[in-house]
Amino acid sequence: MLFVFAAPSGTGKTSIYREILNDNPGIDFSVSATTRKKREGEKDGVDYFFLEKDDFEKRVANGEFVEYEKIFDDNYYGTLKSFIDGKISEGKDVIFDLDVKGAMSIKRIYKDKAVLIFIKPPNKEVIKQRLLSRGTESPETIEKRLARFDFEMEKINEFNYVVVNDDLKKAINEVQEIINKYKSGVK
Repeated sequence: MLFVFAAPSGTGKTSIYREILNDNPGIDFSVSATTRKKREGEKDGVDYFFLEKDDFEKRVANGEFVEYEKIFDDNYYGTLKSFIDGKISEGKDVIFDLDVKGAMSIKRIYKDKAVLIFIKPPNKEVIKQRLLSRGTESPETIEKRLARFDFEMEKINEFNYVVVNDDLKKAINEVQEIINKYKSGVK
């Protein structure tokens, strides 16, 4: 199964899926491709597939991505079809960390193999506070992320499941229950 997580920035999605990956060693993480520069400690093929912009655009033109987007920092991010198809052929379950448009693309292409899980914040103000407390982004980037919030929330009904993250431990347990349903064959 392809478990696709999407949420507005600052919702806690990363904390949730990392815990799920730790507790489920048989599930792989989908490694995205990006044109952004590699940060210290990151490994190509593990954290991201780091591509030059012209290579990324060539792959887009060749239809090699199931989804891609130019994000806030003016870099491309996307999911290579060959990566997903390889995991499916190996019989692996995969967790994806995508935006709502990327999640819709995965669902459109992989249909019943894709389970869309929307991580919903308690409210927009909580998101703003979480983004500010990170201290990792400029005020302009935070405003861009907040501006996207309403668009993302409008797509919530297109997801198979909605998990509210007002308590991280509870949200992790809810997501684990969803994954367990699919692993046991009960949906």
